[in-house]
Amino acid sequence: MKKLPLILSIIALCGVIALAIANLTQGSKKPAPAPADDDSLKGEIVYFNLDRVLEEYDMANDLRSVVETKVNSINQEVTRRQNKLQKDANSFQDKLNKGLMTQSTAQVQYQKLQEQEASYNNYAQQKQQEILEEQQVVLNQIYDAIKTFVDDYNATMGYAMIVCTGSSPIVAGEIFPYPVVNADETLDITDALIEGLNAAYIKDKGKSE
Repeated sequence: MKKLPLILSIIALCGVIALAIANLTQGSKKPAPAPADDDSLKGEIVYFNLDRVLEEYDMANDLRSVVETKVNSINQEVTRRQNKLQKDANSFQDKLNKGLMTQSTAQVQYQKLQEQEASYNNYAQQKQQEILEEQQVVLNQIYDAIKTFVDDYNATMGYAMIVCTGSSPIVAGEIFPYPVVNADETLDITDALIEGLNAAYIKDKGKSE
């Protein structure tokens, strides 16, 4: 009987968490924006740095921690199953090389290993999809929270337009697809948004506890 071919086809799992949020670039502090009751920018086009918001927004950090915990748990289970399958395959190959089983027994064992491999691959693919879905849900939650807050915020501030900027790929299309090539830093309202978002999050979080 021919030697057992390589039986494992390892499926790489997508890491969440950090998914995207963990890869956000570090942003330097900007000058403090005008006070909330200062309408000097009323009617102006202002912007905020989404990298910094995702980095300093408590809700985004809490969600990242939750997703990272889930991803670590999934990776541990996938690794455990992978190691067991590899161990069984190595044991089979060793017995086959030493002539410790008949050809009929080897065929039955080989078929069993193939079924184990298929089951493992299906499981790994399923978990990969779960991670991707978890990532998308987190992005949707963050987008909804920021968009809702910005809409309410501008109802008071009266800016002509609020756009966002950021350097990470996730900013370019996953959350807000609006680029800013250049802008006056005095129009940057990132600090005010982070402060307001965190205050609103703490308030809502307190209601649910």
